[in-house]
Amino acid sequence: MMFAKPLREPVMRGEITCSVRIWQRPHVKVGGRYPLGPGHIEVTAIREIGWEGITPDLARRSGFQGVVDLLKTAKHGPGERVFLVEFEWRG
Repeated sequence: MMFAKPLREPVMRGEITCSVRIWQRPHVKVGGRYPLGPGHIEVTAIREIGWEGITPDLARRSGFQGVVDLLKTAKHGPGERVFLVEFEWRG
């Protein structure tokens, strides 16, 4: 699971613990470990949400200033399904 460069440090500090991903299908699984810096993130939950679930609060929790900023990063490629991925960073 990749993160935009500005988000990596906040994820490793534990300030960001969720990510919105727009995919055709899930690319991660609960319990999966994905490298990040000197450690990894471990996915604790993943669920599909509707587009209406992308709120300003969720955008801020994901490390973005607002919904538009989040969508600029999350929406790349042909995916139309919205997934909320929750995780913990383990160093």
